Amino acid sequence: MPSSHLSDLAELPHDLSHVAPLNRALAAALKAKIDGKTKPLGALGRLENLALQIGLIQHTLAPCIVQPHILVAAGDHGAAKAGVSAYPQEVTWQMVENFLAGGAAINVLARQVNAQLLIADAGVAHDFGPRAGLIDAKIGAGGTANYLAGPAMSLAQCMDAMQRGAAIVRDLAATGCNTLGFGEMGIGNTASASLLTHCLTGLPLAEVIGRGTGLDDAGLTHKRALLAQAIAIWPQRPALGSLAERSNHEDGEADPGVAALHILARFGGFEITLLSGAMLAAAKAGMVLVIDGFIVTSALLVAAKIAPEILDYCVFSHCSNEAGHRLQLAWLNGEPLLDLGMRLGEGTGAALALPLLNAACAFLNEMASFDSAGVSRA
Repeated sequence: MPSSHLSDLAELPHDLSHVAPLNRALAAALKAKIDGKTKPLGALGRLENLALQIGLIQHTLAPCIVQPHILVAAGDHGAAKAGVSAYPQEVTWQMVENFLAGGAAINVLARQVNAQLLIADAGVAHDFGPRAGLIDAKIGAGGTANYLAGPAMSLAQCMDAMQRGAAIVRDLAATGCNTLGFGEMGIGNTASASLLTHCLTGLPLAEVIGRGTGLDDAGLTHKRALLAQAIAIWPQRPALGSLAERSNHEDGEADPGVAALHILARFGGFEITLLSGAMLAAAKAGMVLVIDGFIVTSALLVAAKIAPEILDYCVFSHCSNEAGHRLQLAWLNGEPLLDLGMRLGEGTGAALALPLLNAACAFLNEMASFDSAGVSRA
């Protein structure tokens, strides 16, 4: 496995590291349009903030959700066989088959909200062969290496997975899609997300480790011990601080975006890595990013270290019941739209939030104003 010294990667490719700051030129006009609707000021609450955000992202007074898609990336983790999950590794490929057959929760919810589902094999330990509905973005044949023994992936594999995610999104943007939700599947990926979250934010490791697929108390204790061991054996841990360091670091200092990639290569999954690249490309394309739960947010943590501007393009769909997600959201200053006690993953929270995005656009575009309706203002 190649070395993970920071000197191995001096800078990030421009196509992944540069997201344009949100153009706020229409902010006042959007606010005036929202306030001019036939309602008391602020009466639609969070829906008003959502309409403003989508209008700014799309740079229009008449935003709309066009061809919404949900990208579900799947990958296996070398550490899964060490007991970080209650389920065997084989469940990853079995669930991908379930996705392709249309029988999983995300299939059902995506159909309900008229969202197209994309399934990407980022590194599942299974040979699916050419399959309708499956994007072959596989890095390696058997998933990541075991981070309890060394890096989960090389830096070259990390960059490759990110670029494959970005390529999927660029192709999608060319079809006219302007809204993309993110989901994942991979036995062991809550453990990977916990390690990434701890290293990228400095949050206490024990507080961001949860039961994942349903570990009992003994299993949770074992998982915590294994992840503490994974941190302890890492000899070259990069130090990271605030998101502002990405643009403010001085010459000679380690770029936090580069450091984040080393953390990702050490502990990430190929599906998490693909999603990080996809998120950066989606923001660069001016899409609305609909963020799911704990694992997807760990991918966003990486992307935000690379390009902090990405956060302005993100809608946080829900707060997962998985330990650590609420802490992630607080660290990112992200306010979720929903809090339903869910912790399934797959992009299910993103799917459930899409009707709220449509509602925000609809009231802005279709609701009468005081002037058009002839209603007196207060």
